[in-house]
Amino acid sequence: MTKSVKVIAPASVANIGCGYDTIGFALEGIYEELIVTESEAPGLVIESVEGASLSLVPEENVATVAASALLKHVGGNQGFSFQIKKLFLPGSGLGSSASSAAGAVFAVNQLLPSPLETRELLPFALEGEAYASKCYHADNVAPSLLGGCISVRSYQPLDYFHLPLADELKILIARPYAEIKTAEAKGILPTEISVPTARNQWGNLASLIHALHEKDWDRLSNSIEDYIAEPVRKSLIPCYDKMKEIAMANDSVGYNISGSGPSVFAFFETDENLLSCKAEMESLFKNENIDCDFFETRMSAEGCRVKP
Repeated sequence: MTKSVKVIAPASVANIGCGYDTIGFALEGIYEELIVTESEAPGLVIESVEGASLSLVPEENVATVAASALLKHVGGNQGFSFQIKKLFLPGSGLGSSASSAAGAVFAVNQLLPSPLETRELLPFALEGEAYASKCYHADNVAPSLLGGCISVRSYQPLDYFHLPLADELKILIARPYAEIKTAEAKGILPTEISVPTARNQWGNLASLIHALHEKDWDRLSNSIEDYIAEPVRKSLIPCYDKMKEIAMANDSVGYNISGSGPSVFAFFETDENLLSCKAEMESLFKNENIDCDFFETRMSAEGCRVKP
């Protein structure tokens, strides 16, 4: 009997302001679905991609690039077919490529005769993410695969750890309709920074981690400022500064770019403040005649998982 598995791979927010390529967390209720089925013939085949215009060539799709890396590691010559359903858009700053890569290795692993531990799949998911963004960074793919809020200390060797989950905070995601490719967004970053800038960034990052441990939302709000990516990337995002003003006026305890954008995130302690902020942002984009999607979500402890 042919085996098949359907998995959910959550979206994620990376950087959390000052944690460039270092910190990210999984999102509740925003994800993509993958169905992976064993094939009699060896090799990987992408049967369909729903919800986005992505390559069906296995060597050009992050899902099958990641799955191929896993199969090469285990020495398997099994064949698998993939059906990918994108429920949030690529280029949105919510870790679309990371979800595909994480979901693919998780699904294939479910069908292997001697599956690996989920944490052991991260290096192979990273191969898919690196294909999309032209560099290795795990701040999206690690939380998508493993769930929670994760900080990456090192890539050689790969070393990461879980941070406390601020799941009591409400999160508003605003995604203006402007596609930003991660590789392009990385290309506009400064290649050198001054010592004072580095000092400010390190200070904020240490303070952010402490705020998560202590659940100190005043400290979180004061720590989330980014001195490296935000100043240059915000120019790519429609109405960025106006959205920030609205978020702060509605008592957001943290606002910044999600990944490379154009999505932004804002943390709130109450639903009332979140909904008030959302209404004002909706009015802003309506007046600017710009389409914008909104998501109300939270940090999620769950990573990739089998969908019943």
